[in-house]
Amino acid sequence: MIHKHSATLHGHRTSFSLEDEFWCELKAIAKERGMSLASLITEVDDERGGLGNLSSSLRLYVLRYLKGTSPVIGSDMANEPPPSAKAHARNATG
Repeated sequence: MIHKHSATLHGHRTSFSLEDEFWCELKAIAKERGMSLASLITEVDDERGGLGNLSSSLRLYVLRYLKGTSPVIGSDMANEPPPSAKAHARNATG
């Protein structure tokens, strides 16, 4: 089910809609990375550079993270998975 969520990004309140599954994964990723959920959402928002909408950017971030590819939009290391995603992929296969 899709739910509307709110966050404060750089002092401005914004809202976005995400399916529960994406919301749960975002929380897990933030925990794994040792950061607050608000910080992770701000990071994704900053990286998208005004392209697309925040909801889509968050979904793509989760997808790329779980696939083990760089979740950073526009990253020069687009084919290099982050270390935590490599570990996640190893755990899933073995």
